[in-house]
Amino acid sequence: MSILLFKSHRQMTDEELMLHVRRDSESAFEELYRRYARRLQGFFFRQLGGDNEAAADFTHDVFLRVYEARDSYAEGNNVATWFFAIAYNLCKNTYRHNEHVVTFLATLDAEPVSEEDVEVRLTQEQQEAAVKKVLMSLPPPLYLLFSLHYEEGLTIPQIAQIEHLSEGTVKMRIHKTMNIIRQKLASI
Repeated sequence: MSILLFKSHRQMTDEELMLHVRRDSESAFEELYRRYARRLQGFFFRQLGGDNEAAADFTHDVFLRVYEARDSYAEGNNVATWFFAIAYNLCKNTYRHNEHVVTFLATLDAEPVSEEDVEVRLTQEQQEAAVKKVLMSLPPPLYLLFSLHYEEGLTIPQIAQIEHLSEGTVKMRIHKTMNIIRQKLASI
């Protein structure tokens, strides 16, 4: 007699859950919601200037879009990258009304940067004292990039995929963002 072993949804990887969601499993979708809703809402809260209601609305919008596009999920794709690509695009669309942002971003891609210049570490004392203030003063696209990399832990290749940019461009923008943060911290 063979014993069939079933994995509970809590034991499945995100990718396995998405395959179940593609087959209309509500419980698999609920598990993905449980895993990502709080993280996405925090991301939106930071990106939308602390507006908790907007963050909740945007979070629900991500899950609505995921559910509607569940059939387009390709097996093996990173679910977190897909969710944050949708979140990124929602934020980017809210920023699109600011024309100065487009001009500002064009100036970021002019100077090459080496890979060792990309990662910058801030001291614990600096983080505690001033980083929140400095981050809130960044132009929204730069704060979004900072948040994806340093707060959400996405890699440069994942961010490049989300933003539809080359990895070199992402590295350059992270480098320039960190330079702006350093300059602002030095002036505090």
